[in-house]
Amino acid sequence: MSLGTDWAALKLEIAYASGLWRLLEPMQGGAGIILKFERVRPARHAAFQPLKASEVTPQFLHRVIIKLKHWPFDIVSMDEACRRVQAPHGGRRFVVLSFDGGTRDFVDYAWPLLSGHQVPFTLYLPSAFPDGLGRMWWLALEQVIATQDRINTVIDDRRRYFETVSTADKYHAYHYLHGWLRSLPPQQLALAIDDLCARYGIDLAALSRKTAMTWDDVATFADDPLATVGSSTLNYPILANLDDAAAKREITQGQAVAEAALPVRPRHFAFPFGDRAAFGARDVAMVAEQGLTSAVTSVPGMVTAGADLHMLPRLAWDGRRSSLRVLRVMMSGAL
Repeated sequence: MSLGTDWAALKLEIAYASGLWRLLEPMQGGAGIILKFERVRPARHAAFQPLKASEVTPQFLHRVIIKLKHWPFDIVSMDEACRRVQAPHGGRRFVVLSFDGGTRDFVDYAWPLLSGHQVPFTLYLPSAFPDGLGRMWWLALEQVIATQDRINTVIDDRRRYFETVSTADKYHAYHYLHGWLRSLPPQQLALAIDDLCARYGIDLAALSRKTAMTWDDVATFADDPLATVGSSTLNYPILANLDDAAAKREITQGQAVAEAALPVRPRHFAFPFGDRAAFGARDVAMVAEQGLTSAVTSVPGMVTAGADLHMLPRLAWDGRRSSLRVLRVMMSGAL
């Protein structure tokens, strides 16, 4: 972890030990929390893991579920969470277990745990991914940098070179290029990542198909009454980088494809990536106009009574951490 991440975790550990969070929780804890997880898979030991923050191990998820059953929270579905936001009843707060990305390891590792514990959960699905058409460019970027000692690409009409021999160099290159690629409109992003993949021998299409769950995978849990499958656009673009027509098309087509494939029409939505730079008021309005019950972001925070159901905050767990004490303090809303 970086020094900043270490210091943040230390502050939360100190907060737990002090007990101050217990005093602040009734005032700042809100009506509930939506926890955000992405990939659930066994720990890897490579030195270069730029996406480790968005991964948790099955063992950690197991520990979280056990603790949530003992902490003063009700584990609920998204439908029930929305009902409680609109009609607060007091008493125990709720927690929603939500999963993004539509990766196959959810079926391999998360679903057996969730099913075994008999807890409700929500999975947000970019609809092109189960069809084998999604492009997980962030994984391709990781592989390009992991396998090369030096890479180059054209940025703003200028060829840039990145030394990627050391682990530190690889992290620097990844974060710089990830930020640059995220800033591009979809067509320019596709050209840029395709160029990198062609130059350094990465098959983006095959990598994406291997990583994404199929509709057959989705069918293994979609009929479970504890499962809620929501949509997350068609191709998982940064909506803020799209014009009005393209943004609406991504939202509507993503919902339409999921509706055709699922036993129940998707009622809930997740903004791709979901941070403040990834979507705007226009996109919130479009989701509401589609008749979707709710939309979640990746903006951190507690869910308060009467909150806008189409712009709900979530708490994303940093997979580089393992302390449940830190999670408990975060869920109190104290910090």
